[in-house]
Amino acid sequence: MLLLALDTATPAVTVALHDGTDVIASSSQVDARRHGELLLPAVDRVLTEAGQRLDAVTAVVAGTGPGPYTGLRVGLMTADTFGLALGVPVYGVCTLDGLARAADLEGPFVVATDARRKEVYWARYADSRTRLTDPAVDRPADIAEQVAGLPAVGAGALLYPDTFPRAHEPEHVSAAALARLAAERLAAGEELPAPRPLYLRRPDAQVPKNYKVVTPK
Repeated sequence: MLLLALDTATPAVTVALHDGTDVIASSSQVDARRHGELLLPAVDRVLTEAGQRLDAVTAVVAGTGPGPYTGLRVGLMTADTFGLALGVPVYGVCTLDGLARAADLEGPFVVATDARRKEVYWARYADSRTRLTDPAVDRPADIAEQVAGLPAVGAGALLYPDTFPRAHEPEHVSAAALARLAAERLAAGEELPAPRPLYLRRPDAQVPKNYKVVTPK
C-alpha cells in the first residue's frame, strides 16, 4: 500500500504518504487563500521526501470537509484527477474525523472548525475514532448546552472560548492523521465512501437578485 492523503477543507493545505504501516512523509502549510497554488507542490515535496514516484501510489484519500466551497473543491478535484490518471481508488474521509484522530483523546469530546460567518462546523465524538453525531454548522451560542463541559479541538473551538472553555490544539487537520485513520479503516475491512463534499450550506457566491439575462437580438 502507498496511500496519498490530502485535505484542503480548512486553512491548512496538508498532504501525507502512508505505506500501510505508518506515515512516511507529510507536509502542512496554513494559508486560506492559496490552496490551489500550494497543493500540487506539497504533493511533489512529500513524494520526493519519501523517495517515491506518483505512479507508485495505490490509493488516494481526500478530506471531504465540512468546509468552504472554494477550498474544499481544490482537494477533492485533485484527488479525483489523481485517481483517474493513476487508475486507483479514491476515498473520502470526513475532515472532522481526521482532527479527532489527531487529538487522540480518550473520553467524549467535540471537534469544531471555523465555518466563518460567526459559525462553526462541529461534531461530537466518543473517542478519537468514533463520531457520535453527523457534522453540522451552527453558531457557537446555539450549541453551548450540547457541548457543555466537553473538551474540544479545532480552530472553531479556539475561536469561541465562551462556548468551548476546554479548547486546545490541534487547530487544523493534518493529512498524516487522515492517512492513519483511512489506513486503519481499510485494514479493518471497512468500506470507505467516495470523496463527496460536505458543504452543509450554500456557497457565498450567489446570483444577484433581479439579475437580467441579456440575449442577442
